[in-house]
Amino acid sequence: MADSDSYLKWAACLLAGLPAGCTTELAVVRTPITPSPAQIRAAVSGAVSGPEPGPAFDPVSGAASGSVPGAAAGPPVLSARGLRRTAERFRPDAVLVACTGPVVDILTAEVLAGLSPRPVFVTGLPGISVPATEKAWLFRSGCDLFVLHSGREVEEFSEIGRRLGGGGRVGLARLPFLRAGSGGSDGPGGPAGPGGLGGRAGSGGPGAPVARQDAAAPARPRDRVVFATQAKVPRRREDRERILLALADLAGRRPDLDVVVKLRALADERQTHNERHHYQNLWQELGGRSGALRFEAGPMHDHLARAAGFVTVSSTAALEAIACSVPLLVLSDFGVSAEMINLVFEGSGVLGTLEDLSAGRFRTPDEAWCKANYFHGDGESDWTGHLVSLVGQARSGRLAPAVSLLDGPGYAAARRRARLRVEVPPKVLRVGYRAKRRMRRYLRALG
Repeated sequence: MADSDSYLKWAACLLAGLPAGCTTELAVVRTPITPSPAQIRAAVSGAVSGPEPGPAFDPVSGAASGSVPGAAAGPPVLSARGLRRTAERFRPDAVLVACTGPVVDILTAEVLAGLSPRPVFVTGLPGISVPATEKAWLFRSGCDLFVLHSGREVEEFSEIGRRLGGGGRVGLARLPFLRAGSGGSDGPGGPAGPGGLGGRAGSGGPGAPVARQDAAAPARPRDRVVFATQAKVPRRREDRERILLALADLAGRRPDLDVVVKLRALADERQTHNERHHYQNLWQELGGRSGALRFEAGPMHDHLARAAGFVTVSSTAALEAIACSVPLLVLSDFGVSAEMINLVFEGSGVLGTLEDLSAGRFRTPDEAWCKANYFHGDGESDWTGHLVSLVGQARSGRLAPAVSLLDGPGYAAARRRARLRVEVPPKVLRVGYRAKRRMRRYLRALG
């Protein structure tokens, strides 16, 4: 079960990579950040099987072989009560709680508490999780297995678990949506495919400009530069405007390139994190040249299939670009820090500047960095082994459930608020929030 676009994409791909014989059902939790139908379709369209034969997963219905089928238009969007009823009917061995922290906590502690037989609760984070945070661990400490995606992440979260207590096992999995373009376990990029406009993706080395198109270009040319937005960073409006102007400068210098701003969500859609300054709105307010930039949503893998270059400030999509052998830039103009969510790219060889972007200079990653960060061999992943072991313990009645660090009166009020988010329809909740704000303003005026 997932509650937002990024978690849904992660969950669908992770389920699709399970070993043969697994029966799965996918659902979306109804919350204020529930993805739109278009976002749901885009999120599940990238679900692919990994190196091991997976279940016969249907990314449209969200169902795998032998499961209760989902809605024809996509995974069903369910209320908390609907989730409970589905879990009671499905009687799962394990529940993947692919949600934001407060929702993970309320689902495992209250909504799904008392299921018989008790399932193994699995959780995780859908992208780059460096540095590890105590907050992420606390919200997920009621889960039996925490899935992460690099040795560094496993080490950092394990250290937090030893220090704080609570929680269960920590398992390693390759980010599931990296397998599609990486050719399985061949490492980043796998066998390099056609790349920057008549060349090979990643063939130019660090700092190499995008190559010009030649007569031997494939039928589907790589003529696109994709900028992947991130809702949280950079925060300042001025910084986002600088990015748009650099992209427009590149488009002006290179009319042979299709410069696309890949949106996580349209202006009227919700996403995992609120976006204060939406790029498409900013471009309109800047009076940007019509046709210089295009703004599109949709599955990232479709954009990367056409990409000659990729750029971001901080996005897990940078790893997808590496897996697809697309030269890239991670912009360092706004800092390289935990706050910018790009600290992990230190030493990667892909950090660059807006000046590099304007000139079309993209980079290829350092191989040693790739192996240490997210591109480990499939043989190193152990999360399915942990899952099988935990399910065996649960079936035999020997599993000691993980203990949440948030049980107790100190977090009771926060849990009540989280319960409202999964119980009350979002429109009703928004009306309630507005009424509460008005009442506060009225009382302040009287005082």
